[in-house]
Amino acid sequence: MTSTPAKEQTSMIYCNSEYDDLQKVIVVPPEHMEIKEAINETQRHFLKENIDQTKALRQHQNFVNGLKSADIDVISLHPKKDLNEQVFTRDIGFCIGDTLYISNMEETLRSPETQVLINWLEKNNYKYQQSFSSSIEGGDVLIDEGDIFVGRSNRTSDEAIDTLKSHLPTYNIMPITLDEEILHLDCVLNIISRDTALIYSKAIDAASLKLLRKKYDLIEVTDKEQFNMGPNVLSIGGNQVISLPENKQVNQKLKEAGFTVHEVPFSEIIKSGGSFRCCTLPLRRG
Repeated sequence: MTSTPAKEQTSMIYCNSEYDDLQKVIVVPPEHMEIKEAINETQRHFLKENIDQTKALRQHQNFVNGLKSADIDVISLHPKKDLNEQVFTRDIGFCIGDTLYISNMEETLRSPETQVLINWLEKNNYKYQQSFSSSIEGGDVLIDEGDIFVGRSNRTSDEAIDTLKSHLPTYNIMPITLDEEILHLDCVLNIISRDTALIYSKAIDAASLKLLRKKYDLIEVTDKEQFNMGPNVLSIGGNQVISLPENKQVNQKLKEAGFTVHEVPFSEIIKSGGSFRCCTLPLRRG
C-alpha cells in the first residue's frame, strides 16, 4: 500500500469524512471470535460451519500489517474471552469532527465492548461522550463533511438519531431506512470519495436513494457481493481502498472509477457479518 504523509492535527481525534487519509485507527484481534449465538443473517448462514480462529487471526494480522505499511497508527485493544464479536470495533463508537461518541449497543452480548474502549480512552487521556440512552451503533453512521447519514435499523433507533441531531445542530443529519434483514448502513452504503459511493440500492428506501443519486456517482453492488460484504471496503486515503479479492466485479468497477484497490483476504471474518470497515474505528483522518 502507498503511504501518505500525515497531516498535523490540533486534536487527538478528528474525522470529517469516510475517505480522507487514515492516520490512526483502533482494532481488536479476533482471538476469541466465534459464532455462539447468531445475531444477524450472515451468522445464521455460517453458524454450522463457524469460524476458524487461527485463520481469522492470520487474516486480521495481515490486514493490520498492510495498514501499518501505509504509515497508519494502529491501536490494538486487548481481546477478552467472553467478547466474541469484539473484532468489529466500528460499532462501539464513532468520531465526528473532534468528538468521539460511545455507542449504545443493541445486543446485550456486545454491550461490554464499549467499556473496553472507554478504559483505553481514559488511560490514554482521550475525551469522549456517552450521550445515548437508546441504541445506536457506529456501523450505521457515515460522515461526509457537513452531511451525516445514519441508518435507521434494528441497531439504531429514531430516538438516538434525534439525540445525535441535538448534539450536532450545524450538521445535515439524514436518516436512511434499511430493509429489515440489513445489519448496519455500512453493509449497503460506503462513501469512498467526495463524489463516489458504493451502494446496494435494493436495501435502501426510495427517498434516500434519490438523494444519494443526486450527491454521488453510485457504484452498484450485486446481490452476491452484498452478501460477501462488497460495500464494506475501507478507504485509507488518496483514492485507495482495501477490498476482498472475492468481490471481483466491484473491484473492477472501483479500478475503472480511478481507485487503487488493495485486495486482502478476510474470508473467515466476514462469516460473522462484517468486513474491513466494520473492523476499524478511525480516530483520526486528515
